[in-house]
This record gives sequence, structure tokens and C-alpha cells, in this order.
Amino acid sequence: MKLSIITPTYNRANMLGNLYNSIVKNLEKNREVQQNIQVQWLITDDGSTDNTEELINQYISEKKIEIQYHKQENQGKMSAINNVVQYADGNLIVECDSDDIFSDNAFYDILQAYYETKERNDLYGLCFLKYDLKGNNIGNRFQREETTMFDLYFKEQENGEKAIVFFANIRKQYQYKIEKDEKFSTEARMYHEMDLKYKMKCINKPIMICDYKADGYTKNIQKIFKENPYGHYAYFKEILEQHDMTGISLKKRLYVIKHYILFSYLTKQYRIGSIKGMKNKMIYILLFIPGMIKSYHFKNK
Repeated sequence: MKLSIITPTYNRANMLGNLYNSIVKNLEKNREVQQNIQVQWLITDDGSTDNTEELINQYISEKKIEIQYHKQENQGKMSAINNVVQYADGNLIVECDSDDIFSDNAFYDILQAYYETKERNDLYGLCFLKYDLKGNNIGNRFQREETTMFDLYFKEQENGEKAIVFFANIRKQYQYKIEKDEKFSTEARMYHEMDLKYKMKCINKPIMICDYKADGYTKNIQKIFKENPYGHYAYFKEILEQHDMTGISLKKRLYVIKHYILFSYLTKQYRIGSIKGMKNKMIYILLFIPGMIKSYHFKNK
């Protein structure tokens, strides 16, 4: 079995060594892993100005693992992944950020899960836990053995991060959707598209450890929203067009509709007719005017 690891990076030369060492350690630690897993590390440098290229060339020269280095002008993380996924030739594909590392038994746990599911044609991936540097689970344990990313976050009350190992033959049929050359788009748009045809196998074991900062995304959310409104508008529009939100809490339903109104305002696109479900349409109508007022203040902060 071959595992293709995709890492987009931008000026993270000071962190890539930890990820590289975690890959090498996984391969050296376990004999079954040594005998049954090959690793391909695909790095997309999204226009770094530090010594990333020099560092990666050093790792390549060590010949401990197969490494491909690709460099592009700065286009953002999603574009960086889209541009390199075609070069992945493994059975499995996992995306690992440059500031994350693999847990000590990650490859062994991936291998075992692969053995159990490799004949399945209804799964797009294996979903594992992520831990923080203190060994805490970032989010909740899985409630079900199989699920979709939509159900996981909208019906099963997940609010943390998970690590997905994709079956390559399915993953390579999809790309992250980018609107109007924006540099950020939520990964969930692609996941939800996969959910329409496939499921994920859930494994309550961690394969990644990250320096998780609970306030990191929150601190930057306003800036992210303002700079990338079209991708977010498409994300919430797709949810409301594809789901009537049956089985979803009122809190989650309000979250989606409020954000749909916000991004409708920011992109000047208003479409109530495409919303699925009478209840969703009624909530949209009730929230529209106060939502427009809040959106105006948000835009002009």
C-alpha cells in the first residue's frame, strides 16, 4: 500500500522539520509499516520567501522517503492542493498542514483501517481523530462507525477537527471549489459533494497532532469572510439547496441561514427560490431585514 501525503506550505520552513521527522519515525518504528507502506510526500510551496526550498532539497538528498517539491506563485492553500493532487500515485491520500505532525502510530492505524475497508466501493475515506499538543482530542469521539461530513457536523454535534485519509481513486475525481480567484474556501464544500455519493469510515484513534489554537480561526474570521465572500456564499447556498435540514437542530439551522443572508449581502446575490424546505424559507423571510442590517454593519466595521 502506498500513502500520498499532501502538504501545502507558505513560509513554514521552521516547522516542516517536525512533520518530516514524524513521517520518518512512523516508517522506522513499526516492522509491519516498513514492510507494507510506501510513502510519497508531495509539498506545494505557495510562494514562500524563506528557505523552504533549500530545506526540502536537503530532505530529498537524504533519500529516506520519496519527496516531490512543487512551487507556485501565491494562490492560497486550496489552489496549492488542487495543483498537486494529480501527482499523487498512492492508494490513499492524506492532507497534512505544515504545522501538523503525525502521531507515533498513525501509519499503523491507517494500514489496519485500509486492510478492513479496501474492498469497499461506498466509502470515500477513513476519518480519524486529531489531538492537540497536550494529548487532548480536538472535538468529540465518533458516535457512529460510518457517517458523512455533513451529518457529522450538522447532526452529530461535532465542533472540532478531524483527519481524513481519502481513497485516492475517489479523491482525485474532486477538487476544492474556488470562486473568483479567492484564496480561501472551506474544505467542506468538497466534502459535502462527496457525501452525496459516499460515506466515511470512522476510527476513534488519532493520527495527527497539531498546535491547535481555539481562538485562531475566530480572531481571523471577519477578515476571512470579507476577503472570500463568494466561496462562502456558494457553501451556504449549496447546503440550503441540497438539504431541508430535517434532523438538524434549530441552532444549526439558524447558523446556516444567518450566514447565507450575510454572504448574500456581501456578494449581492439573493435567491430565496432555491432554498429547500418551507421552514427554511420562512426563517429566511423572518431574518432577512435584521440580517441585512447586521450585514451592513459587519461590512463597514
